[in-house]
Amino acid sequence: MPLYIVPTPIGNLEDITLRALRVLREVDLIAAEDTRTSRVLLDHYEIVRPMVSYHEHNKIERIEDILDVMGKGGSVALISDAGTPGLSDPGYELINACLLAGVEVVSLPGPTAAITALVASGLPTDRFLFLGFLPRRQFALVGLLNELQNRPETLIAYESPYRLVEALQAVREVMGASRPVCVARELSKMFEEFFRGTAEEAVAYFQEQPVRGEITLLIGGQVQAASVWTESQVRAAFSERLARGEKRNDAARAVAADSGWNKRDIYALDL
Repeated sequence: MPLYIVPTPIGNLEDITLRALRVLREVDLIAAEDTRTSRVLLDHYEIVRPMVSYHEHNKIERIEDILDVMGKGGSVALISDAGTPGLSDPGYELINACLLAGVEVVSLPGPTAAITALVASGLPTDRFLFLGFLPRRQFALVGLLNELQNRPETLIAYESPYRLVEALQAVREVMGASRPVCVARELSKMFEEFFRGTAEEAVAYFQEQPVRGEITLLIGGQVQAASVWTESQVRAAFSERLARGEKRNDAARAVAADSGWNKRDIYALDL
């Protein structure tokens, strides 16, 4: 029988799929990161199934117990405290152990704070890099930011509210005061908040505001400066297009898009 990876709400209990509810009602065992936290969700939807804890401190011995259940024909649902299991929690080890043992793994789509924050951040979504939780020690955090400062992707990380200001200060110092950031707090909950601005503005804002709740920090990628062609490159490309029979206006527009030059300047070249 399979292991089901079942995402659970990151705050609002309504953010769970019908399929997830059905699976939780049908499995033989639910492996939960914290049974007390998960009990709130299960009680809300009147789901009564056997449950066992599976977390960072007991994952080694618990994996064998869970594999034994599935080896005897039982099905198991893996859930975390919030969001999708396997992201910044010990779910990876259980999932990998099941795959190595030949157990089918079924992943259900559902909530995750990283994507929820990204699509509402106002930062580019075409490419992003998920970092998990940022390092707690300052020197490790600064080292990581130095490695990433020239990456073009939007960076997504989870951070403690108690370390948010220090993290933003590190972003400001390493990546620059004008680097765009977004701080998403308490997603899907009553006091949900999005702060969008520069690293400098974020530091000033959160130094004055008490920070509470779950934090997702997004950092804009490094904008790569477009290289501008030399005049000889522009002349050669413009001449080539004209020689192919393109209209002067169309050729100027096309070369402008590639070269970083203004179309009027290209159009005015004396060829």
